[in-house]
Amino acid sequence: MQDITKYDIVNNENEADVIVVNSCTVTNSADSNLKYYLSKVKNKKILLTGCAAHSIGDMLFKENKVFGVFGHSEKEKIDTLLEKNERFYEIGDLNFVNEKIVTNIKDRSRAFIKIQEGCDFECAYCIIPAVRGHARSMSENKIIEQITLLANNGFSEFILTGINMGSYGKDTNTSLAKLLKKIFKINGVKRVRLGSLEPSQIDDEFIDILDNPLLERHLHIALQYADDRMLRIMKRRNRVQSTLELFEKLADKGFALGTDYIVGHPGESAEIFESGLENLKKFPLTHIHLFRYSKRDGTKSAKLTQDVVGDIAKKRHKIIDELIKEKNYNFRLHKKPLKVLVENQKNGYFEGYDEYFNKMIIKSDLDLTHQWIDISEYEVKKENNFCKF
Repeated sequence: MQDITKYDIVNNENEADVIVVNSCTVTNSADSNLKYYLSKVKNKKILLTGCAAHSIGDMLFKENKVFGVFGHSEKEKIDTLLEKNERFYEIGDLNFVNEKIVTNIKDRSRAFIKIQEGCDFECAYCIIPAVRGHARSMSENKIIEQITLLANNGFSEFILTGINMGSYGKDTNTSLAKLLKKIFKINGVKRVRLGSLEPSQIDDEFIDILDNPLLERHLHIALQYADDRMLRIMKRRNRVQSTLELFEKLADKGFALGTDYIVGHPGESAEIFESGLENLKKFPLTHIHLFRYSKRDGTKSAKLTQDVVGDIAKKRHKIIDELIKEKNYNFRLHKKPLKVLVENQKNGYFEGYDEYFNKMIIKSDLDLTHQWIDISEYEVKKENNFCKF
């Protein structure tokens, strides 16, 4: 994205003449929150982008709630769009692939690298394919070029991200594993973290690269549920037994494992929940992104009977949350030497993450910001690990 030299970025929106809203539309409440925010902002030129631009942008534009709307493919033109004096609606298309090299990242310890956009899955609860388009890969050469530039400028940890990251390369005759092999060869790269993967996308080629020491010893693999009946309702491709076998294989290789999980989805009877809970206990999990189902208009799940009331969903959420916290604690009890990248300092303590994606709180008189440190002696607490350095 080009530098916007004619404008100053302010921290207080009350001082702004133009407000750019980069929106989310994954749930109905996200849309409601956006509408509420727009109703409260007065005497500002508001430009709407992000996923809601594709779902409700046309409606908000026609209702004069925003000055302009622009889609994902138009974000590179923001310097031109800010100059417009007349209202505009430039939604673009969902086949766009961003090939800009981003180097002006403030955090000098780690960098997020987007490698993929869109999704070809059709999960019943998800609106994302409709607002982000089909799965498509960023240029491998551009990704390597960006990481090389950032590594030469002092960055050492790289987090690869995407909407459906495991699909990387299927449209460009390559693969995530092949990309990682090239990234591992870049001088200055000390750790590579991966975003969420789908169980069905972890193949033998990917398994073969797991022994590389530059790959973080943590993988996030989306389950969404642990009962096959619910997985079929959700239109998921994974099934419990095969995924359990995959998780056990990865755990045997020493990986910490995280997942996504939804409670309260339509059709989640008490019997299905208990079955899912018992199956989930078998999984060698250490982390979880846990969600209570939220209805999203335009999805298959929204047409189903919404039969799980909020209080029950909250109780189920708490049960699973406590289960995974206990699993994480037990995992950390098996102490081992850790390599931690210190990211920041808060309230007199430094914070960073080890190779298993567990937080380390550090007390030190040294300035450890953005430093890699080796830790062998530390205290395992319920929420995180702690050490003096």
